Amino acid sequence: MLAIVGGLGAALVFATVTLCNSRSSRMIGPTQLLAWVMLIGLAIVAPLVVVEGVPDELDNESGAWLAVAGFGNVVGLLLAYAALRVGKVGVVAPVVATQGAVAALLAVLAGESIGAGAGLTLVVIAVGVVLAGLARGSSEPDTARSAAEPGTAPRPLPYALAAAFAIGCSLYATARASIDLPVVWALLPSRVIGVAAVTVPLALRSGLRMTPEALPLVAVAGVCEVLGFALFALGARHGIAVSAVLASQFAAVAAVAAYFLFGERLARVQLAGVALIVVGVAVLSALDA
Repeated sequence: MLAIVGGLGAALVFATVTLCNSRSSRMIGPTQLLAWVMLIGLAIVAPLVVVEGVPDELDNESGAWLAVAGFGNVVGLLLAYAALRVGKVGVVAPVVATQGAVAALLAVLAGESIGAGAGLTLVVIAVGVVLAGLARGSSEPDTARSAAEPGTAPRPLPYALAAAFAIGCSLYATARASIDLPVVWALLPSRVIGVAAVTVPLALRSGLRMTPEALPLVAVAGVCEVLGFALFALGARHGIAVSAVLASQFAAVAAVAAYFLFGERLARVQLAGVALIVVGVAVLSALDA
């Protein structure tokens, strides 16, 4: 049950992050956004790591998982922010959400065992997420689509697909690291790498930029990005595949919220995907009870 709670909690938090980033990435740009999010995250995680101290379990294997988690997260987030800058939430989020399927597949390939009923239910949930992503132009008004040049609508999809793979690998590596190490240590690498590779060079080259409108959105995203990964890591200790697929539900939550907040329309296939996800979660919860 803890894997379900951790995954669902992460989904709600990641949905909040996605909604904030969809606006702020257009205000200050994806690179500036990533620089600030990593800086905020490091400011939160670093003191906790100092208090925790160096764990005895930290060795070459866990260090390798930390490195994969860090690089995968930084690259994946930058790609996701770039996709959100040019695409709709209802288009980008479901595609990026296949990160959960990537992490779950890696867990199964690595030997994690799940029951037949739970496995089938996870497939249903993953299909629901993918269905929402198929309606890539449905969130745009018909007039906008007809006025757009051919090939304009799919622009964010390559970014989103690459982001899904990178973050999926990061999720799996984070889960593997958090099994032996304290959660805060699993959260540390991406913030250190992000600040070193993005924040500091950007600050030295052109300076960090912020607008009054973007500030609260970036602050919320920075805090929630850490919280989301922490919830996922805690849930993954009790089942990587389950926690990863449930965390990917942030796409459905974000798509529905974007309908009410930003006026993005939901197509029938997206509604069908949301319905599959809701049913799948209910069944999975019953199986795990």
